[in-house]
Amino acid sequence: MRSTWELGLLALLPALVSAEDVLYSERRLQKRYIDGDGNWNQSFFHINDVHAHLDEFRSSGTDCTGEISTVINERRPVLNSSLFLNAGDEFQGTLFYTYYGGEKIAETINQLGFDGMTLGNHEFDGGDDMLGQFLENLTFPIISANIQSGHPVLNRTIKPYHIYDDFQLAVIGVTTETTPDISSPGENTTFSDVRTAVQNTIDLIRDTTNITRIAALTHIGYDEDQALAQNTTGLYLIMGGHSHTPLGTGQDEEGPYPTIVRNLDDEEVFIVTAYRWGEYLGYIDVTYDEEGRILEYHGGPIHITNTTAQNETLQAQIEEWRGPFEAFAAEEIGTSNVVLDQETCQEQECLLGNFMADAMLAYRRNESDTVDFALINAGGIRATIDKGPITRGEVLTSFPFGNSLVEITMSGDDLWNVLEGIFSGVNLVSNEEVTSFLQVSQGIQIEYNPKNDNGTKLVSVSVGDSDLDREAQYTIVTLDFLAGGGDNFFATPFEDAITLDTQDEVLVAYIQQQSPVDIALDGRISVHAELRWTKLATAA
Repeated sequence: MRSTWELGLLALLPALVSAEDVLYSERRLQKRYIDGDGNWNQSFFHINDVHAHLDEFRSSGTDCTGEISTVINERRPVLNSSLFLNAGDEFQGTLFYTYYGGEKIAETINQLGFDGMTLGNHEFDGGDDMLGQFLENLTFPIISANIQSGHPVLNRTIKPYHIYDDFQLAVIGVTTETTPDISSPGENTTFSDVRTAVQNTIDLIRDTTNITRIAALTHIGYDEDQALAQNTTGLYLIMGGHSHTPLGTGQDEEGPYPTIVRNLDDEEVFIVTAYRWGEYLGYIDVTYDEEGRILEYHGGPIHITNTTAQNETLQAQIEEWRGPFEAFAAEEIGTSNVVLDQETCQEQECLLGNFMADAMLAYRRNESDTVDFALINAGGIRATIDKGPITRGEVLTSFPFGNSLVEITMSGDDLWNVLEGIFSGVNLVSNEEVTSFLQVSQGIQIEYNPKNDNGTKLVSVSVGDSDLDREAQYTIVTLDFLAGGGDNFFATPFEDAITLDTQDEVLVAYIQQQSPVDIALDGRISVHAELRWTKLATAA
């Protein structure tokens, strides 16, 4: 059972970190390990979706691995049984990854002292070979029960679970099943059903060991964490990532920390996650009974700010790593009179999506007058480009994947089906989930109605000055990621795609040509007029 003072203190924790340090440290020193009733106290620190934010990413000082290191190094020595776990997506998001790949990330997280990590989808962005190099440099266990790989390094280093003998505790890892659709794992690396993998691993641990305390370290998202908890037995704690969900932060939170749901045996399962980018360090302390069930808990997300002391040695090292790419990244390539927003790109037409697609179209039309339009996935747009000077670093942060442009040709009928799949969320040929919205260039206009229940979301599509001709052939500029099957836009890869320059270099050249950038939305992707009028009438 949970005491009211613990719950009250949990709600106040983000604002009372110093008081929490003193109070909880005293309590832990008084009662640790198995007590007379066979119970066990275990502390967990956890982090997720850091996305290469080794250094501060806001003027307020939000996040710095030097600051996280300080918090961990101060708190763990007073805990007799603690683990520091990483729920994945260390890759992708800043120039520390774009410039160094996984090298400096591996060096940093080794120094932070993690006890285990599961893999996020972005760990596969550079392919299996790059991930293999990263994994060989790590000094702690890598766990994911639903990954099967024929790659020799991945096969050797990724285990389904790890047992921490000192604590008689097992931690199972899992990675989102959508990874092949949204990242670039090799053909011989597959991802099985998460719930089946977790339950099978729980059963294996219980059948072959005396371990009853079992936790999961997941990279599947907050909603899927809850579904996992509700559809398994024998699992009582889930530490997750992937969805960048703020829990218990007191501001813009999407749920309590922990979130408690009931499993198939009607027992409580505790779910925690720690937002993104290292802005929060998750912390939960639980008491297990002999059967591995959680009797009580306390803790909460710890906010990392510029008032948190830094590990000066680690911070100096990170500053040194900045040197080689800082001058390159700081080069101004143009200016913008408007904010090129990324925030709405997964929901509707957005300025940065328009601008990137227009850049691709203009680039190809310099060499070929047969191309009709450009199409990209909104999921590949990672950050807003602010109003004012635009630097190379901003371009690389917004489009960090190193994708190449490709030219493909398809029939109007196939194009209609592709667009229908994107707006309905399911590829019409493969029946696979489409995992991103789209953005398009000038040259195509799409009207859709998300409320349609007549089997189609599309209302109309025009290319150039004419309605889409189902029997005509259209030439499209897109990305190699999409042409190869990414996000399930296209049912089969385009073997005859023409490979062109990289996305970031095309955008840099376009910014230089268009500066100062001054654009507005033009309705190339629009919601059906009747639905728009309904929304306006409702708002009025």
